[in-house]
Amino acid sequence: MLAAPFAGLSLVLTVAVGPVPNPDAVPDISLRQKTAAIQPLIRSATECIARRVVSDPRYDAKGDLSELIVDSVPSCVDALRAMIDAHDRYFGGGTGETFFSGPYLDILPTAVSRWISKAKE
Repeated sequence: MLAAPFAGLSLVLTVAVGPVPNPDAVPDISLRQKTAAIQPLIRSATECIARRVVSDPRYDAKGDLSELIVDSVPSCVDALRAMIDAHDRYFGGGTGETFFSGPYLDILPTAVSRWISKAKE
């Protein structure tokens, strides 16, 4: 006797609520759109690190930036986490950490140097 009302209620709730979105689902947009969506977060994280590098008393325009970049990361963890999370959201779970520890860190010294050069202009 109770099965029919529960089945009806289940059907009504399913129609009313709709499908439950999958939080792990990657948005169905082009690679160009995904890249454009995360670019502001990449820029924000890089600018945060560059600002910290320049404000460090050890900063020397002609010196190696590697140690200063490493030391600036804890101060920019929120911007970096936002970038990593967005990468996961657009490209799939776990891709953000891979992007951060691979391509992002590979290009970061050059990006910081360019940011500093442009800031001086």
